[in-house]
Amino acid sequence: MATWDDVEAAVVALPDTAEPTPRRWTAHERGLVWERPLRRSDHEALGPDAWPGEIVCFRTPDLDAKDALLASAPDVYFTTPHFHGYPAVLARLERLPADEAAEVVADAWLALVPKRTARAWLDAHPEVRPG
Repeated sequence: MATWDDVEAAVVALPDTAEPTPRRWTAHERGLVWERPLRRSDHEALGPDAWPGEIVCFRTPDLDAKDALLASAPDVYFTTPHFHGYPAVLARLERLPADEAAEVVADAWLALVPKRTARAWLDAHPEVRPG
């Protein structure tokens, strides 16, 4: 399963990324992935389903991608009312496969960086298939 080192490795493998504060990474100066502990309002909304472990928040390319992740693995991905209408999904880090974390990071990165940057990276990495 994924660790913070896996998340960091996925991010630093991509150009135009930074870690302005610990466990908060950006792509083209926009939020890409970050640690997101549950807040009191999240605990109230989730009730007994509130995850006690570490939580990572991934930006998603759009709301459809968010919905797809939520439907694909509800034991891994979830959301809270705070993120309603926002293209981001929460994940239970200890349940997230490392390779899947890298895919989610890459998909979000592709949506955040300039098209020229994304195309150059995709051309240099033909094994990557976004989506």
